[in-house]
Amino acid sequence: MLVASAFVVLAALYGDAPDAKHAWAVHDWNRPKPAKVEVDEKGVPSDAVVLFDGTKESLERNWCDLNCGPTKWQFRDGVFFCRAGGGFGAVRTREEFGDCQLHIEYRHDPALIHGNSGPQMRGNSGIFLMGQGYGYEVQVLESYFTSQEAEGKPGFVDNYADGQAGAIYAESPPAVNPAKKPGEWQVYDIVFHQPVWKDGKLVHPGSVTVFFNGVLVQDHWEMEGQTTHRWRRPLSQHPAKGPLTLQDHGCEVEYRNVWLRRLPSRWDNLTCSEMSACPDKVMEQRRKTAEKLFAKISDPKAATADNVMALAEVVSYANEGEYNAAFNAALEAYRANPGDKREVDRVNGALDILVRGKVIPKSAKVSAK
Repeated sequence: MLVASAFVVLAALYGDAPDAKHAWAVHDWNRPKPAKVEVDEKGVPSDAVVLFDGTKESLERNWCDLNCGPTKWQFRDGVFFCRAGGGFGAVRTREEFGDCQLHIEYRHDPALIHGNSGPQMRGNSGIFLMGQGYGYEVQVLESYFTSQEAEGKPGFVDNYADGQAGAIYAESPPAVNPAKKPGEWQVYDIVFHQPVWKDGKLVHPGSVTVFFNGVLVQDHWEMEGQTTHRWRRPLSQHPAKGPLTLQDHGCEVEYRNVWLRRLPSRWDNLTCSEMSACPDKVMEQRRKTAEKLFAKISDPKAATADNVMALAEVVSYANEGEYNAAFNAALEAYRANPGDKREVDRVNGALDILVRGKVIPKSAKVSAK
């Protein structure tokens, strides 16, 4: 016979019950736990794809030119870089990605930053998520000397706001300018979700979140279009994966510590999401959970409080077929011979969840002796 504590039995009978959009109850102990991720001493998560670890081997293994041939970008002292004056061409990852978390660090050589070189030639590169052809650019540029605080001071060069470091290029300027001086390492942490199309129609424009040197500068910016220059380019459907691409804009920019984590799209969550859940997929998952729980009950016919509560948990997922029959039979048997008030209150506390979720009628609750 089932012997279990109320804590275990009430795993799915504590918060609101599963419904057509949610395969799990609120605070459901039956819900799968997240995978463990370790972070090493360099801050790299164990589930990350390390795209550049400071070695020439990782550059050659993970990066190529736009035609998938060997890149012309060069390696020195733990960094890789494009040459001042251009001619290297863009560099892209051999592997392609969709939604992701990206960490990347870059630096400008102060000796190569000149006040009269023009605002968009001050260490310009650019990080293209999903490729340069149809992707989305987070600007790389020397922007310390374009801050309002530096205006009128030596070295200041004016620049347009949606082309500065931390900008979603041509769309959204950074909220603030946390750029460090040339020669210091700049750090981007980017969370990217691509636009979502269903049956040829745009259902969500996607978003980019950017932390620049630890400061939030793009707060879940929803894309208005794909990156271009001078004019607006509407969003259009494209493959679900593309390479991470670094632009060669004729300036020398060094990069290091590049890693990326693949992220699932929330729109792929078909079992527990008010936004995207598919009722058929939700019910499929609920039946799987009900089946596992029902298999653990040694005697579904037992007229005990623990058995009624265990079966109540089962029908919270799937109130149908043999589960429904077993629950109703056990409940009626227990109602005919209930325990003391404390025990009955415990049973009714579980049944309240089902009543609130309209799984059973209020009349199904038990009266104490």
